[in-house]
Amino acid sequence: MRVTMVSRRWFLALWAGLLLAKLLLAARLPLFVDEAFYWQEGMHPAWAYSDLPALTAWLARLGTAIGGEHPLALRMPFLLLSALLPWLVQRIAAREFGQAAGWQAGSYAMLLPLAGTLGLMALPDVPMVLATLLCMDAGTRLLRGVTAGAALELALGLAIGALCHYRFIAVIGVGALALMLLPAGRQVLRDPRVIVALAFGVVAWIPLLGWNYFNAEAGLRFQLLDRHPWAFHADGAWFLLEQALLVTPLLFAALLLAAWRQWRGGSTVTRYFALLGALMIGGFFVLGFFADTERVSFHWPLPGWFALLPLLPGVLRGWPTWLRRSTAAIAGLGLLSLLGYYAAVSSPALRAQASDTKAYPANFAGWQPLARAVRAQRATMPADTVLLADNFKIGAELGFALQDPDIPVLPHPLNAKHGRAPQLALWGLRVDRREALGAHPVLLVVGATEVEYKHLLERYHALCGMLGPLPAPRVVSTDHGRQRFLLFALQRQRAAGPCTTPAMGWIDVPAPGATVGRRFDVGGWAFKDGVGIESVEVTLDGDVVATADYGDPQQHVAAFWKISTDAAHPRVGFRAAVELPPGSAGTHWLGLRLHGRDGSVEAWPEQRLHVRDGGAR
Repeated sequence: MRVTMVSRRWFLALWAGLLLAKLLLAARLPLFVDEAFYWQEGMHPAWAYSDLPALTAWLARLGTAIGGEHPLALRMPFLLLSALLPWLVQRIAAREFGQAAGWQAGSYAMLLPLAGTLGLMALPDVPMVLATLLCMDAGTRLLRGVTAGAALELALGLAIGALCHYRFIAVIGVGALALMLLPAGRQVLRDPRVIVALAFGVVAWIPLLGWNYFNAEAGLRFQLLDRHPWAFHADGAWFLLEQALLVTPLLFAALLLAAWRQWRGGSTVTRYFALLGALMIGGFFVLGFFADTERVSFHWPLPGWFALLPLLPGVLRGWPTWLRRSTAAIAGLGLLSLLGYYAAVSSPALRAQASDTKAYPANFAGWQPLARAVRAQRATMPADTVLLADNFKIGAELGFALQDPDIPVLPHPLNAKHGRAPQLALWGLRVDRREALGAHPVLLVVGATEVEYKHLLERYHALCGMLGPLPAPRVVSTDHGRQRFLLFALQRQRAAGPCTTPAMGWIDVPAPGATVGRRFDVGGWAFKDGVGIESVEVTLDGDVVATADYGDPQQHVAAFWKISTDAAHPRVGFRAAVELPPGSAGTHWLGLRLHGRDGSVEAWPEQRLHVRDGGAR
């Protein structure tokens, strides 16, 4: 009884504290691009979409319909659902192993870092884990004896899962296989009530299958074929290390040990838990050697870790006190680290400091400054101006900020890469040519950092092909240019003339992160197709510190940028000598200001520079 009471108090304290922390973070965390697109889908109600079934979009729409157009309101349904998950784990574990084990398993459903942070963002993983736990709970009840209530719970879980994500197919497959491997499970699958529940679960997939039938299987092809190479690659070997770090090492070991022990010598129910978890985690481990490596996938095995949580207290009970405490403490540190990451992402100052690192959260950053700039630019343009987005990310994020879910979007590789191109076409928001927008002024918003730099000039030329020569852009630069957007005010009719693009440039010396004296040289190259470069200014922390000599020959530039039409090639190099005043030692940000012959002025992304005391170069 004493252990039960202590475990219960820890659970309640952790649950209340974590929920409060997530509410505070969710209110400050900038909207992630996928969340913005789910909001946009929710504003176009349907039973299925090109990337997902409908439930995520419905929940996002529910949140904003009740709470208004704010990220916290959008996320609120997901936060509330995530708050239910530890209670479900507690209920399942308590029924099978006693109240003390139930409270302990529920606590670890929050200490498990990926589980504890669920709900901070409006993502399909939250309802999918809920569906998994409902099916798991129903499975354990059915193994003890088939009842109408357990069959109904199974049907509910299967229906919710079918409305969440294509990935729930893995949960269904693993659950069916686990039951077939158990004699009692095979008996369960023959019961008419269970067959009806399974049939109900199958019916729940009809909207998604219907969408694919009428749209050339675009969703299925993206999820199962287009995004995966289906060729062996060694990157899958990182799965175990990645999961060990994300689950935290001791908890990772304890959960796998629990699965091993119960599979070898547990009861029917505990073997069922072990099979669910091991098959799910092991399946994604094998899949990792053949599947997509470009997008985040570390969260895919999360339902498997949830399945093993009820077995965890049994393993920890046999460990010495110091090891049990270490397991909880390290898991808690892992949870705090993830929460700290989201707190850092919510801080503009910290995002700016990380702008030249791989940890930079690009999909969270820059949207609010962009929305402000778009509002200001539109205020100077005619009332019938059409806002046009370069890609689905910009369309969705600006749509949420401006309360306009119908911003037209240009064809872009990102739209296809993320499975959103068919949906944009269905909504009638894809625009291929300037003429499709009619005789309206157009404010074009381009994400200059959404394309690999080596392909950026190609993208600019593609924009010319769709829209005509591009006028001088307004640059919206966030976090030292790590997020960079270009605003183009296009006239009512397509302009004539050669392709005019934004400027392209590079700083060759000093290298990013270099340490220099107060006197140092800056060199590199710059060009601008259609009109050319008038001058290049060197900036430090946004202030001009030198005007460069422009026109040095740079043969390799034209050789690399073969499609460039700047008549100045190969004389597109620049060089400048910078001399800083005493007291300038420290970290600074070195950048460029590129002046085009059309009057454009474009700030170039900055790079970190360390200035030491003294004047040596």
